[in-house]
Amino acid sequence: MDDLTGFQRDLLYVIAGLDEPHGLALKDVLEEYYGTEIHHGRLYPNLDTLVDKGLVKKGKLDQRTNKYELTERGRRELRARREWEDQYCGELVSVESEAR
Repeated sequence: MDDLTGFQRDLLYVIAGLDEPHGLALKDVLEEYYGTEIHHGRLYPNLDTLVDKGLVKKGKLDQRTNKYELTERGRRELRARREWEDQYCGELVSVESEAR
């Protein structure tokens, strides 16, 4: 996962968090998070990269819509990333929660 861009990592997080992740749903969530438009020319090539790396599986939701889901490798990589983040940021998050 160390060779992914931040955008690709964000895509993995959003795919993991949505019930039926498809292109437009991913686009909507990321646009809200980034506060800017996410163009198809950015979204779909990055999704294809995640598929090519074996982190995401692409399937059909209907005739026009693709769905995306994490592969076992994608879930494993995402768990490892979260553990790494918790190692450095876990205390920060709990301190901020206590301050509220």
